[in-house]
Amino acid sequence: MLIDFSTLEPRMAYFWMASTITPRPVAWVSTRSRDGRTNLAPFSFFQMITPSPPTLMFSPLVNSNGSMKDTVRNIKETGEFVVNLVSHDLVKLMNDTSFGYDAEISEFEQCGVGALPSTKINVPRVDGTPVSFECKLSQLMPYPAHAPSCYVIFGEVVAAHIDDAILGDDQQIDPMKLDLISRMGADWYGRTKATENFTLARPTGWAR
Repeated sequence: MLIDFSTLEPRMAYFWMASTITPRPVAWVSTRSRDGRTNLAPFSFFQMITPSPPTLMFSPLVNSNGSMKDTVRNIKETGEFVVNLVSHDLVKLMNDTSFGYDAEISEFEQCGVGALPSTKINVPRVDGTPVSFECKLSQLMPYPAHAPSCYVIFGEVVAAHIDDAILGDDQQIDPMKLDLISRMGADWYGRTKATENFTLARPTGWAR
């Protein structure tokens, strides 16, 4: 099968890309507006960028009417956000917060999601997540610039909260305890906890 993307509507381009570029980690992003309203929403266009400075990126699409999502607007206003990682036991709550609530409604309150204070920013993190990254905005770019379909957001990680329960005896992350969910195509999700996981050493002499 050959697919000519120059002939595709955005909806079908999304379908083919989101169904094949998998699994994608889920960033459950908490923000606070300038006047104090909290917001919580999941995004699967998400990745680590560099450890120096420690930076991650996620990319919310625009709303169907072309307006920016509450998450983007809040980050533009305050320059702060938290990326919470989603464990399998929190998948229903995460899914509940994906609903398009009005900006005046806090998903924390509406969906019954527990909140904890952050340490270096004025944005709550999600209670019960295995990992939360406190971030300060590094760069926010509309893309493409002339007619944005999304906003690409880079955040510098200023603090991380790691649940001791996901650490092994060596105090390193144990993938079998982490059990994160990942986004796949359509309504499919995956789990990082799987008996098929394996280790593979780098080639000898690989320069770090």
